[in-house]
Amino acid sequence: MFSDSDMNALKQALLQEMEAYFGEDARRIKHARRVTQYAEELFEKEGGDYLTVIGAAVLHDIGIHMAEKKYGSAGGKYQEKEGPPIAWNILAGLSLEPERIEEICQIIAHHHSPGKINTLNFKILYDADWLVNLADEYDIKDTHKLTSIIEKVFLTESGKAMARQLYLEDNRTAGRE
Repeated sequence: MFSDSDMNALKQALLQEMEAYFGEDARRIKHARRVTQYAEELFEKEGGDYLTVIGAAVLHDIGIHMAEKKYGSAGGKYQEKEGPPIAWNILAGLSLEPERIEEICQIIAHHHSPGKINTLNFKILYDADWLVNLADEYDIKDTHKLTSIIEKVFLTESGKAMARQLYLEDNRTAGRE
C-alpha cells in the first residue's frame, strides 16, 4: 500500500510527465490540472482508488497530440485510441502495478464513451472532465436547460452537486478556459 507521501510523489511525477509530454501546450496542461483538481475533490466525496483516479485524470487527454498528428483531429474517439499506449509507457516508467496501469488505460480508452466502463474510478474522471468542459459544450446561460443537462451528463451525485454549484448557484462560468 502507498503512504500519503508516496501518493503525492506519484501525483507530482505524473504531472511532470504530462507537462513534459505536452511541452509548450499550456492549454492542455491547464485542462489536465483542472480535471485533476476536480477529480481529487470528487474522490474525497465518492471514494474509489486514489492513484487510479489521479492517473486517469492527469493522463486522460494524453493522446490528443498523436490524434491530431495521425488523424488531423482532436476528436474523442481518436484520443481514446491513441492515449492508452502513451499513458501505459508513462505509468510503467513510474513503476505502477500492471493491473492499475490497465485500469487507468481502460478509463482513458473510454473517457468520451460513458457506459462502456461503469466503475467508480471511471465515473469520477468522467465527471471531473465535464466539470471543466461543460461551459464549452453547452449554453450555460439557459439555466432550465442546463439543469436538465447536468442531470443527464454527470454520473455521480457529487459531480451533479458540484456542477450545480459551479454553474447554477454561483452563476458564473467557472468551466471556461
